[in-house]
Amino acid sequence: MQIRVGYELVYECPQPTPMIVNLNVHYSRAGDLTRPDQLIVKPSVAVNAYRDTYGNWCNRIVAPAGRVTLTADTTLNDSGLPDTQAPFARQRALEELPADTLEFLLGSRYCETDLLFDVAWKLFGNGPTGWDRVQKICDFVHHHIEFGYAHASATKTALQVYNDPKGVCRDYAHLAIALCRCMNIPARYCTGYLSDIGIPPPYGEMDFAGWFEAYLEDGWYTFDPRNNQARIGRILIARGRDAADVAITTSFGPAKLEQFKVWTDPL
Repeated sequence: MQIRVGYELVYECPQPTPMIVNLNVHYSRAGDLTRPDQLIVKPSVAVNAYRDTYGNWCNRIVAPAGRVTLTADTTLNDSGLPDTQAPFARQRALEELPADTLEFLLGSRYCETDLLFDVAWKLFGNGPTGWDRVQKICDFVHHHIEFGYAHASATKTALQVYNDPKGVCRDYAHLAIALCRCMNIPARYCTGYLSDIGIPPPYGEMDFAGWFEAYLEDGWYTFDPRNNQARIGRILIARGRDAADVAITTSFGPAKLEQFKVWTDPL
């Protein structure tokens, strides 16, 4: 199947403002694109692309003063299959973990493992390990947090959402990531497009989604504590330690978001 994806973000900048834009489809899905998801800036400015520490495609621009529109539109081929399930995937012992997974056991800006360690072991220390342990964490987070766009906060951390259980998808992911890391399971934050394919209406307003991946057995597996079910049409944009590493835009100066539109439509 094919899915059309894209976005249109409109900013108001009182002065020329350098920005980093992290909105390209992840390189692991580049072969699925029917055409490049090229960033278009109106009015036109120079766009300089680079790969960040985690391999995500990023673009650098200097947004001119005034109204600035960032947009892209493309289609890509998708298997139409839901997220991979591996219920028998085991949890690797620390000494068995590949070296490149170890940084995803550490605390980060939004995932305070040191402050949630006791909570995690009290909740999950005597339960199953491996896939079942990660799923138990997702079940807990899914039921613990009340979802609502009015609860969105750019500074809310995993500990804060544990104590004040209201948030959006990134908060679900941050809490689940922190709890997994406390249980010695590498976990990394993901952001991207998530379609409503296979989900009954009514549908909410489309937005970018946040979820996470946990390292089990021999690879990384997708988990989504916000929706807590396998979904069709999940399209990765970027990965990192937490949302600080994968912000859709980072402005080095004043830039007010005036309009925001995302689409993920099956064709």
